Amino acid sequence: QVQLVESGGGSVQAGGSLRLSCVAVRFFYSNKCMGWFRQAPGKEREGVAVSYISGGSPYYADSVKGRFTISQDNAENTVYLQMNSLKSEDTAMYYCAAGYALNGDCRFQSWGQGTQVTVSS
Repeated sequence: QVQLVESGGGSVQAGGSLRLSCVAVRFFYSNKCMGWFRQAPGKEREGVAVSYISGGSPYYADSVKGRFTISQDNAENTVYLQMNSLKSEDTAMYYCAAGYALNGDCRFQSWGQGTQVTVSS
């Protein structure tokens, strides 16, 4: 069972930056992918960004394009989410997820506990 350990959440003012990290332990899939989701109170979970660790272009939600960057450290099975120009609407619990890529999609199998991001205006 893959274990995901997230860090980096916190509170920041609008326009500021945060960097989330997620380490995957016992992550042995051959076509690995990792991503970030978020869920704000009263809203559905939203896919934010996906990194195809074994190769492929990353995915970004339209709401974060140009502001967020997903990156990875393949050797450490770690994925990062650099969040710049944060807005109040980015406030949410952010979850890391890991899985395997199949036919261009990431089939997420494991989820982290979540890290809170709060942006004040």
